[in-house]
Amino acid sequence: MSAITPEIVAEHGLSEDEYKMVLEIMGREPNINELGIFSVMWSEHCSYKSSKKWLKTLPTKAPWVICGPGENAGIIDIGDDDAIIFKMESHNHPSYIEPYQGAATGVGGIMRDVFTMGARPIANLNALRFGVPEHPKTRHLVHGVVEGIGGYGNCMGVPTVGGEVEFDASYDGNILVNAMCVGLADAKNIFYCAAAGIGNPVVYVGSKTGRDGIHGATMASTEFTADTEEKRPTVQVGDPFTEKLLLEACLELMQTDAIVAIQDMGAAGLTSSSFEMASSGGVGIDMNLDNVPQREENMTPYEMMLSESQERMLMVLKPGKEEMAKAIFEKWELDFSIIGTITNTGRMRLFHGGEVVADLPINPLAQASPEYDRPYVPTPKRAPLAPGDVKAPADCMATIKALVSSPNGCSKRWVWEQYDHMVMGDTTGLGRPGGDAAMVRIHGSQKAIAMSSDVTPRYVFADPVEGGRQAVAETYRNISATGALPMAITDNMNFGNPQRPEIMGQFVGAVQGIGEACIALDYPVVSGNVSLYNETNGQGILPTPTIGGVGVIQDVSKAVGMGFVAQGEAIVLIGATAGHLGCSQYLAEIEGRKDGPAPHVDLVAERKNGDFVRGQILAGAITACHDLSSGGLGVGLAEMAMKSGLGADVEDQSGELPLHAWLFGEDQARYLATTKDAGALLAAAKAAGVVASQIGIVDGKDLTIAGAGTISVSKLSDAHEKWMPDYMAHPDFEVG
Repeated sequence: MSAITPEIVAEHGLSEDEYKMVLEIMGREPNINELGIFSVMWSEHCSYKSSKKWLKTLPTKAPWVICGPGENAGIIDIGDDDAIIFKMESHNHPSYIEPYQGAATGVGGIMRDVFTMGARPIANLNALRFGVPEHPKTRHLVHGVVEGIGGYGNCMGVPTVGGEVEFDASYDGNILVNAMCVGLADAKNIFYCAAAGIGNPVVYVGSKTGRDGIHGATMASTEFTADTEEKRPTVQVGDPFTEKLLLEACLELMQTDAIVAIQDMGAAGLTSSSFEMASSGGVGIDMNLDNVPQREENMTPYEMMLSESQERMLMVLKPGKEEMAKAIFEKWELDFSIIGTITNTGRMRLFHGGEVVADLPINPLAQASPEYDRPYVPTPKRAPLAPGDVKAPADCMATIKALVSSPNGCSKRWVWEQYDHMVMGDTTGLGRPGGDAAMVRIHGSQKAIAMSSDVTPRYVFADPVEGGRQAVAETYRNISATGALPMAITDNMNFGNPQRPEIMGQFVGAVQGIGEACIALDYPVVSGNVSLYNETNGQGILPTPTIGGVGVIQDVSKAVGMGFVAQGEAIVLIGATAGHLGCSQYLAEIEGRKDGPAPHVDLVAERKNGDFVRGQILAGAITACHDLSSGGLGVGLAEMAMKSGLGADVEDQSGELPLHAWLFGEDQARYLATTKDAGALLAAAKAAGVVASQIGIVDGKDLTIAGAGTISVSKLSDAHEKWMPDYMAHPDFEVG
């Protein structure tokens, strides 16, 4: 083998100091196979070396948490021996380079994280961020990503039930594709990755290994430059039909007592899966790469260990169970090969062609990777922005129409109609895409899971702490607005280059805000992912810490949706309104301004108001509910009207705010609710110490706001539904 030069080390993404650590650990110069393994295991993507110092501060425990961060996915107990296993992960860089396969394999990877622990996936969500619509690549990227998500999820037979799609110039050169999967498992039959049992066989199952995805983890740990397009070979290629077979084969084997440990091959493929299993169990592994199923000729040990070919799993089986397991996988037409043995050495020894081609200590790679305390600069606080500092619109109703038909405020039906959101038959009528939270019934029961994905990057950019709080609080509100109890979150921390102190300051502030919100709302973090270096030629994305929330409602028949239900019902605004216009959608879309502070998130009010709303829904006192977020009250009213086709007569009850601040302010901890008995609901709110007031009634087919005017709900709906299909049907756009 050729000598390891500084140029080769640099090509592998290791710094000079990191390579010195490698030499100290090895006590000699590594060969190319060993260097490749160090490079992927110590990549930002796999090691979290810039973020783990701060991630350790997040609250991860609660009586209902079975397993927090550290495994493939997080697990919560929802009673009746049911466990929910869920996680969100990014596939940002691959999706920009090759949108269809990047997005598709992101969906496949997150589903493997869930079913490798013994769960059947029951729902997928996604959070997507693209560049401005005018950018020449945006349509191509939207088309490819949406097709990739739908293509993989639909073929797997797992409903894609929710998510978000937004556009901003900061994502022009670096889109975000965050995929979330929620699975259902028997709480008494959960599988972990810790290898055990000296002499036990290590088994490879699934697809054959190819040369796709080599150095994918390393590529995901660097920013984009002018040669981005040349990185296509590092994007994996997915096959959802094979993954469906792998899912069924794994779940079938999991009904036996054969499996000691199991890990999917995701980022860094065979390297990360084997090292993580061995490290978790405190054992070693001897692996014979000659036995790795290969779909290409003359693959080297380096290529086999670093390949990120999809639809593969690594297992440790009990002795004597090999033939039974092999029969199951062969029945499902999948590869099955014994490629290694558990040892007591604490080392990974790789054999190929009868020779030792790598001999590495396991824990220093898996546990003792570099941990950086990156210098950071907190984001400066912005000056207050009073309602009077923001120009009022000439026509408030036209402004509502403009907001609900803007690229970020319009209906995303064009996107989610390409996803099968009804497959499996358990997506509830009120829980389909387009509402506050998706809801999927636990098959054969009245219990349902509510799920939401949220973040407002413009808030995080203005104030990372408040933005982090708000992202958590919005998922809490979206889930509470259905009547479900928020239980736990997963996070996907998308940021720019952590070596820039201002970017690291964004990350630190967001983690602080997320942690504060999770503690206050009793809403722990059980899994997550960090995606750094999301920038191109030095231009970073808006900080985007996406939060995926999961909650439970015991009787889904008591859940409510966001659409108005019946004429004559009272409309009640819950939560205090101060008319906060800083960082608002109104300010950005109508005034073309991005100034002002993010709205303050009062976590005590969030908890109190959420508990109140949820309790009133379950008691039958609230007939429809919608959380207020981007666009404020005006957009919230329009969304409830458009969802139902019913109109409303509304009047400002604040008595002191300018009308545009009352309508478009984005104060937090607020909900709109409808009720048959306003007096009783307002009395209950007063008794609970919750701010609430009746602002109108459901009436007719027009939305009428005193002092602002009237607009037909059908006109709002037409404008709301029109933008996205018109944009994607542009005559100059050709699929390809």
